[in-house]
Amino acid sequence: MRPAENTVRISSSTRQLSSPDTVHVIGHRNPDTDAICSAIGYAAFLRDVRKMKAEAACCGEVSVRTNWVLQTAGVAAPKLLLDVRPTAATICRRDVFTASPHQTFLSVYRMMMDHNFRAIPVVDPEGRLLGMPSIQELAQLFLPAQTNEKTAAANREVRTSLLNIVNALDGILGGTAPEPEALQDLVLVVAASSLETTRKRAQQFAAESVVVITGDRPEIHELAVEMGVRCLIITGKFKAATSILSRAAEKGVAVIYSPYDTASTSQLLRFSRPIGEALTHEFLSFTSRTPLLEIVPAVQHSHQALFPVVDEETHKLLGVFSKSDLIDLPRMKLVLVDHNEFAQAVTGADEAEILEVIDHHRLSGNLRTKEPIRFLNEPVGSTSTIVGIMYRMQKAAPDKGTAICLCAGIISDTLHLTSPTTTETDKDILAWLAGIGGIDSAQFVKDFFAAGSMLRENTPDRALESDRKVFEENGWHISISQIEELGLDEFWKRENDLQAALQALLAKHNLHFACLMVTDITRHHSVLLVAGDQRVINAIDYPLAKEHVYDMPGVVSRKKQLFPYMSHVVTKLAAP
Repeated sequence: MRPAENTVRISSSTRQLSSPDTVHVIGHRNPDTDAICSAIGYAAFLRDVRKMKAEAACCGEVSVRTNWVLQTAGVAAPKLLLDVRPTAATICRRDVFTASPHQTFLSVYRMMMDHNFRAIPVVDPEGRLLGMPSIQELAQLFLPAQTNEKTAAANREVRTSLLNIVNALDGILGGTAPEPEALQDLVLVVAASSLETTRKRAQQFAAESVVVITGDRPEIHELAVEMGVRCLIITGKFKAATSILSRAAEKGVAVIYSPYDTASTSQLLRFSRPIGEALTHEFLSFTSRTPLLEIVPAVQHSHQALFPVVDEETHKLLGVFSKSDLIDLPRMKLVLVDHNEFAQAVTGADEAEILEVIDHHRLSGNLRTKEPIRFLNEPVGSTSTIVGIMYRMQKAAPDKGTAICLCAGIISDTLHLTSPTTTETDKDILAWLAGIGGIDSAQFVKDFFAAGSMLRENTPDRALESDRKVFEENGWHISISQIEELGLDEFWKRENDLQAALQALLAKHNLHFACLMVTDITRHHSVLLVAGDQRVINAIDYPLAKEHVYDMPGVVSRKKQLFPYMSHVVTKLAAP
């Protein structure tokens, strides 16, 4: 009989991934409310109107206020995607047969031949990868390139168990045997010579480790029992006499019947050892998050047939891939909203397939695509406004929850239609969406901005990152963070901590200049906390409220007021 197939199949349900056809709609890093809500709205538009598989995503933490919006709207938070680079996990095949380390070489070889496998992963009971034997490696183990006394001795030795021997031989255990599943080092003695020669040969080894292999030779059967060997294997479908079986049972000698001749039996015995005994770590494997850009050169000159992929945290096998899987590399499909440059996009966006860009900011950066795409850039106050326009153009309307999210995006980015970026279109679309969402805009604004103080409820580092954008102008790398508050009390309480966080930000991101604009939405008034190159600081001509803090009455928009101003400042300076 063949051994039981103790195989495990690693299926695609091991780890849920988005379908390759799914389009992820995603805003910029450090997403603000408009980035989150426009992603939710445009993903819904693609599903509702264009009947596409679309899912909203984000590449940063959702703020307290935005969370309040999602809860109010009854909408789930977008999927968190911090890196969209193709990785080993995105290309590996999940439906994989594996072997157990306890399976015999023969059972593993048969499995590989039955399924035309060139290699097979061997995993422990928890699914952790132990080895990756190939057909070539198995052949080298059993067919050494050279034969000499050393290899001949090695061929007589096998670490296996009686149960493995029975399975490898499709044999039958005659009677009982002590500890049939125990692994031990055994020495094979083939009784092809005279009785005395066989006795002398067997006596070279400890009896309890000897396996005597013979055919229909009763005198050898007697000898094996007399010596108390570990096992007597009788080949060619011959049987032992009843008296031999009785004495063998008394002395603890196992008797196994093999249907094969002595030569075939001896060969199969060498295949009875567990595959786990011969595994090596000399194979290439990759963690699930290894970028494909690192994988390709690593496997280029390898002769390995299959490459295993293991989970980053658990080290369990996820799947395997071959070189042919690298020919047409998969790329995640993205729609970028509320930004139009790779510097602000999710990590790996430059390796993804960009399908569309929906934005209301200036054109900048190095965004390039391999194919023509839909690029929609409108001079309005919010990307959520553009999503609303697209619904209207298609004579369609979002559901109530999506409409509420889009309202929040417009209200947040235009400070409830009071920012200099506000247009008549923003006002029109907000009124239309508010009707669908069934909200009172004025009350919604109060509740939205009262939902949480970014400065009070976050560490200075997280507060700076909550809505931060990086720009490059005239060789200067500058960072501008913005926080909207109901009053400036929290800012003055934490000014020193925020200044220290700005200094740390400079070093962490290799910036020339960093600033934080805190806007009092009740007075339409901002203060600007600065750090960095003194030449930039000296060129700022707003009134100085105190050291490193500038007073900016009437300035509320980073896009329309602060950034153009800072761009003008650094443009007048020599490149750093």
